[in-house]
Amino acid sequence: MPIRRVGRPGLIGLAARTAVVAGTANAVSGAMSNNRQRKQQSEYEQQQYQAAQQQAAMQQAAQDAVAQQQAAQAAAAPVAAPAPAAGVDIVAELQKLAALKDAGVLSDAEFAAAKAKLLG
Repeated sequence: MPIRRVGRPGLIGLAARTAVVAGTANAVSGAMSNNRQRKQQSEYEQQQYQAAQQQAAMQQAAQDAVAQQQAAQAAAAPVAAPAPAAGVDIVAELQKLAALKDAGVLSDAEFAAAKAKLLG
């Protein structure tokens, strides 16, 4: 039968106590490290979300600017487009008047009056 010592613990008891303290310290350290990592991950995700929102806002602003520019060009283009069409009509009308004059249907005075009216 082993003899039990009274007083200070033996070598095995001291080693066991040290292991418990070390294990507790490791657990606390690990928990703190995990909390720190979770917080950093959360901050990183928040920054990525904000960057994505800024990128989306910039793309939307660029699309709006392009749409406005295209609308301005479209508004300016119809104003310029009728002028050539009107010019072609004037030339055709003048040719018709000349043909009528050559056929003898219009006199020189009537031709001049119709031509002045077309040219404006």
